Amino acid sequence: GVASPHVAIGTAAVAVAASAGASLASHARAGAVKWRCAAVFAAAGIAGAAGGSVVARAIDGRLLLAAFGLLMIGIGVMMLVRKAQAGDPSVRLGTATARRLLPPLIGIGFGVGLMSGFFGIGGGFLIVPGLMLATGMPMRNAVGTSLVAVAAFGLTTASSYALSGMVDWPVAALFVGGGIVGAAAGAAIGRMASVRGPRLAAGFAIIVIAVGLYVVAQGVAALGIA
Repeated sequence: GVASPHVAIGTAAVAVAASAGASLASHARAGAVKWRCAAVFAAAGIAGAAGGSVVARAIDGRLLLAAFGLLMIGIGVMMLVRKAQAGDPSVRLGTATARRLLPPLIGIGFGVGLMSGFFGIGGGFLIVPGLMLATGMPMRNAVGTSLVAVAAFGLTTASSYALSGMVDWPVAALFVGGGIVGAAAGAAIGRMASVRGPRLAAGFAIIVIAVGLYVVAQGVAALGIA
């Protein structure tokens, strides 16, 4: 029921950052977080997110909504058609691998952060495939590692919108409370689930596409396009 898409973006960014932080703890305990990769990716992305959020506030929120949905559909389709790979769970950023891993981590991290700030999202559905592409890590590690960047991008975007008075704090508080409970439940289900590898990636992609279709429909309706 929030009338302004920009206020919705700022409010959601607060909730996304808090939820990611809550979920990160359980993934870290499970050993699924590649901390060095996460730090480089998040640092590069923060710079992009700061710039993207400034540009976005000058654009009609209804257009942002529709464009965001199209982006989700595109990413979901790309994940479905891309050949499934198991990934390398032993990948790590160090002296021996820095020359190979740093350029894609910085470049893709900045690009994902830019889109995250522009659309006002935590960017998990972008960060997960971005990390897999940059490092070759499996999805389980990409999900856990992505939460560092999700929290960082969300906090950057939320700060930018909050300074402009575009955060509905009571709504944000409700989302944060629900998100913390949901994150704990989701992490527990993830540990128990037998679905891994290609099937997990396919399920993730289908959810992204479905939500993208809904968001596009909402954006088109808001624009009054028949």
